Amino acid sequence: MKLLTFRKGEARRVGLFLDGFVVDLPKAYTLVYDAYEAPDFLHDMRKLIAAGRPALEIVEYISRRAPEEAKLSPKDIVWEPPVPNPEKILAVAVNYKSHGKEMGHEPPPKPYFFPKLPNALVGHEQPVVKHKVVEKMDWEVELVVVLGRPGKYIPPERALDYVFGYTVGNDISLRDWQYPATQYGLNWIWGKSMDTAAPVGPYIVTRDEIEDPNKLGLELRVNGAVEQRGNTSELIFNVQQLIYWASQGITLKPGDLIFTGTPPGVGFPRGKFLKGGDVVEAEVEKIGVLRNYVVEEK
Repeated sequence: MKLLTFRKGEARRVGLFLDGFVVDLPKAYTLVYDAYEAPDFLHDMRKLIAAGRPALEIVEYISRRAPEEAKLSPKDIVWEPPVPNPEKILAVAVNYKSHGKEMGHEPPPKPYFFPKLPNALVGHEQPVVKHKVVEKMDWEVELVVVLGRPGKYIPPERALDYVFGYTVGNDISLRDWQYPATQYGLNWIWGKSMDTAAPVGPYIVTRDEIEDPNKLGLELRVNGAVEQRGNTSELIFNVQQLIYWASQGITLKPGDLIFTGTPPGVGFPRGKFLKGGDVVEAEVEKIGVLRNYVVEEK
């Protein structure tokens, strides 16, 4: 399944992308069951994920029977981040050797995680703001793992059992704020978590549709020109290892996001950065294209 969060009017809803349409799941529920209202988990992706298989069975049932009035054109909705309210967003630095080389960094002995804050989240087809204090705004296409159940000290051989699905992320990086390093390290918060610096979407592809998350192609385009290309087979720490390390002493929760790292081709080593008017498309094989539009803050 391809599950998304969207708005039509003021209400936030969970949808299913199917055959080129978006099934409005709360509306489909009320029509199929002749109900007055839909359950909360059809308005909140994190609750849907936490509800587990029974909730997905309801989604499957109503989506097969959804009448035409519950189907929307993707052009008629506002795409939200698939999980608008995760408890945690963890991103990993230098998880492709070739990206580490272009940035002048040696691969770490274990994953080097940093947080991206929820204020940075923004959905598909939405603007990404180049803030007036930023000059060097960069791109980073990434596979993003969406956790499906709580877990701590998760062994690698069982890690995929804890995955709900996968989506596409663009780890927007504000290089003039991230660098240079201070005596305390890099400026991760300003450099990675300004508003709209974490586009995610367009939807979550559930785990059953991705046979191996460590064999997926990635590509990023700016105004149609390919800037990044890689494959998750090149990850230094694969998806299972990232989940293992992320869960050391930290309880991962349903809806938590793990950005898995970016392949080579970022703009920073070449002095190439985003500007107002740019169209950025981040794509992961078997998942989809996340498209955003850069706007200058006034």
